[in-house]
Amino acid sequence: MLLIGALFTACSKKEPTREDVQKTTTKDSTEDKKEDQPIEKDSKVTSDPVTLTVWESTGGPDEFIKQAGEAFTAKYPNITIEYVNVELGDSATQIALDGPAGVGPDLFAAPHDKLGELVSGGHVLPTVNGDSVASSVLGTCSTALTYDGVMYGYPVSAETYALFYNKAFLSQEQVPSTWEEMVSFSDSFNKANSGKYGFMMDVGNGYYSIIFTTSDNNRLFGPNGIDTTNTNINSAASVEGMKFFQGLRSILDIPAADLTTSICDAAFSSGNAAMYITGLWNVANFEDAGIEFGVAPLPSLPGNDTPVASFSGTRAMFVSAYSDYPEEAALFGEFLLSEEMQKLRFEITGTLPAIDIAVDSPYIAGFLKQLDYAFPMPSIPQMSAYWEAMNAASANIWDGADVQTELDACNTTILGQ
Repeated sequence: MLLIGALFTACSKKEPTREDVQKTTTKDSTEDKKEDQPIEKDSKVTSDPVTLTVWESTGGPDEFIKQAGEAFTAKYPNITIEYVNVELGDSATQIALDGPAGVGPDLFAAPHDKLGELVSGGHVLPTVNGDSVASSVLGTCSTALTYDGVMYGYPVSAETYALFYNKAFLSQEQVPSTWEEMVSFSDSFNKANSGKYGFMMDVGNGYYSIIFTTSDNNRLFGPNGIDTTNTNINSAASVEGMKFFQGLRSILDIPAADLTTSICDAAFSSGNAAMYITGLWNVANFEDAGIEFGVAPLPSLPGNDTPVASFSGTRAMFVSAYSDYPEEAALFGEFLLSEEMQKLRFEITGTLPAIDIAVDSPYIAGFLKQLDYAFPMPSIPQMSAYWEAMNAASANIWDGADVQTELDACNTTILGQ
């Protein structure tokens, strides 16, 4: 049984990223909070029948919203929760279209890196009782959801990714601590196991490939993640790191188009990959597949002695600025932060809770070790252009394109030059 908040506190950033993000300690609210303590109902909340439309993804988060909605309606019988499937990665674009047209949601899920885009577009409302909410959630979550000093949204989970390893192929002691060791292990493993690979990752996904640009504290959009004039994606450190990334093709000689997340998931699930970079969301899938696995921090890059820096993210529910029932939507958002609901979400999705509660999992320690070296995805508006640009650059580099040329083009696209 691991106490999330305590471990997040232990995982204070050792490398300079965003100053506020280093403060991952949370107030010890577990003694002050009682699980059955009712949420204070704002006097503005109507007693008339209300239906709140909530956008969320499939694959677990949808089931959580449905069950949480039933529990919320049991508490507030006049308010019904209607789930609508809009995937996490599509919601920011969709709200810009559906919100002004009057057909959008009251509450919707989005990753924190979309915050700048959502705020600058006028699509979301500030968090009601922001100070209270901020003090009740993990510090890394409240910081991620703060833009220009104002908190937006209600965090429902925190996340990063780490290195999964199949215990049938290697023990915890054999897990590579450096990328050079990864290459050596995989080269030997591949030769001894035809049709299997020592290592896999979704190489055309900027969520993961960013790790190769982070040597020597090089960070996307600068140390604070807010430099709108320089992405650092084409810096000397980034170029060197992505050249190393390109060299990994020697141990994973598969085109980028054939190394998508679904293909890599299937490879690890079927025992065809010894190690794989992914997140807590895959734990249940691998357990169901009968794979005995462990989770370890990511290997260090050449010339570095700590695990490579990964993105950390906060998934949040945002109240739409176009909602006819903003007070009721905020009430539901805060309801999702209760201990009962956060435990329910962990049981359904397997993702890290956003509040300080104890959860029972043998895998969380590995992720929390990695979080010690993770940095929040920047949330400035320019981040919205990062994904397509970096995904394309990563795939092209993997398939042999010139690294400097690709990263220069990526930088130009992101900055809109």
